[in-house]
Amino acid sequence: MGRSARVVALLLALLGVFAIAVPVGAQSSGPRVLVTTLAEPITPVIADHIADGIREAEQGGYDAYVVELDTPGGLDASMRSIVQDILAADVPVVVHIGPRGARGASAGAIITFAAHVASMAPGTSIGAATPIDGGTGGDLDQKVINDAAAYSASLAELRDRDVEFATEAVTEGRSVGPSEALELGVVDVVSPSLEQLLVDIDGTVVDIGDEPVELSTAGALVDDQDMGLLRTIQQFLANPNVAFLLMSIGTLALIYELASPGIGVGGALGATFIVIGLFGLAVLPVNIAGVLFLLLAAALFVAELFAPGIGLAAAGGALSLVLAGIFLFDDAPGLQLSLAVVLPSAVVVAGFVVIAGRYVMPLRHAPSTTTGSGVLVGERGRVHATRGHHQALINGAWWTVRPADPDVELSEGDMVQVRDADGLELIVEVAHDDVVSGPTTGKDGVS
Repeated sequence: MGRSARVVALLLALLGVFAIAVPVGAQSSGPRVLVTTLAEPITPVIADHIADGIREAEQGGYDAYVVELDTPGGLDASMRSIVQDILAADVPVVVHIGPRGARGASAGAIITFAAHVASMAPGTSIGAATPIDGGTGGDLDQKVINDAAAYSASLAELRDRDVEFATEAVTEGRSVGPSEALELGVVDVVSPSLEQLLVDIDGTVVDIGDEPVELSTAGALVDDQDMGLLRTIQQFLANPNVAFLLMSIGTLALIYELASPGIGVGGALGATFIVIGLFGLAVLPVNIAGVLFLLLAAALFVAELFAPGIGLAAAGGALSLVLAGIFLFDDAPGLQLSLAVVLPSAVVVAGFVVIAGRYVMPLRHAPSTTTGSGVLVGERGRVHATRGHHQALINGAWWTVRPADPDVELSEGDMVQVRDADGLELIVEVAHDDVVSGPTTGKDGVS
């Protein structure tokens, strides 16, 4: 009877575990979506982030990859890389321009055209995709605009969206709000929030390659894809203003090291800032004219430092630095270098160079002075005996002293004068009030 009871109890326990496991398993097998939020200009860092997100969504078995987008635009090459990744994705990619007040401008608009599902939140906008000239900030020549317009139209046609708007967004800079975008067929749905978006697009059929796939997103479990600390730092550095400031600060530190060489802290910091600033030059489109102006500015600053005059070299360096700021980076929406950064940086660097040339560099040519205990030769102090040693307070510090003549015995209160130095020990002689001896050269050549 006891054995039967134990068997029944075991069966009941197994049934209980099974009853609990079923809903848990059912929940874990439900729809899941991977979501990333991007409120940044489009750069190579963002392109890598989205590529990683698509790969993670594919390998993780997610039902969709959702990009919540708010961007003024960005680099054309990065935008095209993102579009290629979306077109090659084996998981539905949803681009939602949100939250309220967000925009999908320029490169952001074309990325939205390429998405399997395009959405906007109320109070947002899409369009204004005309390319701009990095040198002047104006529109590019007609060939480049026509190429961008054809690219935008082909993506709209591929996703069965309004081709006319996709073309005009590039050629005329046209931009529309969510209601008009929905009416024109530019986007598929207008949703006020991510939660509502997942409900609104549930059951939508999209083409993944040649296969139709029905979205199952209502009530989906949402996982966030964060950029992570390293990629966040990289995106921060991929900013023309940050890169220019780092280069300017690095130049200041190197000038300080040249003007007042010491243990190399200025040089090390300067080199570090410049190397970090070079990361911005590596990921952003750089104009060779800007690089040449940057090198010219550095040469003129060094010339002013080592041959100070009336400041003409420093003024030329400041002008060259401003021109470097104007021409260094090819502009892209959201990635312009501000004159509010360039002008103060040029003035500060030039001013520091002038000051260094006037007041610091002459010190390099001044007669050298002895350092260490040798500078105390000729100084006086009164003897104080402690623990078998004689010490004297000289120039505000206590020094161990010994007589220059071994036959002379120092006494408490004697006034002594430094004649030489032996390491950290001073060699002295008794000084008499009526005889003041001048410094002499000691055995170590310290004078």
